[in-house]
Amino acid sequence: MELAKQEKINEMEKALRMISAHIKQKGREILNDFSITPPQFVALQWLFEQNEMTIGDLSNKMYLAYSTTTDLIDRMENNGLVKRIRDPKDRRVVRIQKLDKGYEIIEEVIKRRQNYLKDLTEQFSDEEIENLHQSLHLLYDKMNSHTTN
Repeated sequence: MELAKQEKINEMEKALRMISAHIKQKGREILNDFSITPPQFVALQWLFEQNEMTIGDLSNKMYLAYSTTTDLIDRMENNGLVKRIRDPKDRRVVRIQKLDKGYEIIEEVIKRRQNYLKDLTEQFSDEEIENLHQSLHLLYDKMNSHTTN
């Protein structure tokens, strides 16, 4: 690989790392307005995307021990964010489902994060927005196909 390309890749990695840190920090600031912790937000995000999941599936997605995820779900259930549902076909299987309160929180937090991004890109041209959108999707798709193969 030529040196100039490697330098660009190094700069992109650093930029993505810094962007991720900024988004994470802004997300935590937004969460201060809600009665949930960052790990609870991550769990709600997965449930928002998947609709319902087993504790084992959620543990794997969050890279947490099963017991840690169980404790997290206990607290979320006590706060009315999620509920446990026994699988009618196999009573040993317990699924986690988000409740209206959890859904409303995740929607509001994501909306605020999207508004933050909108404010940051206010001065971008339509072409710059489109190029960024395409590039990020291209990178995401490549990452997704790489991890699933």
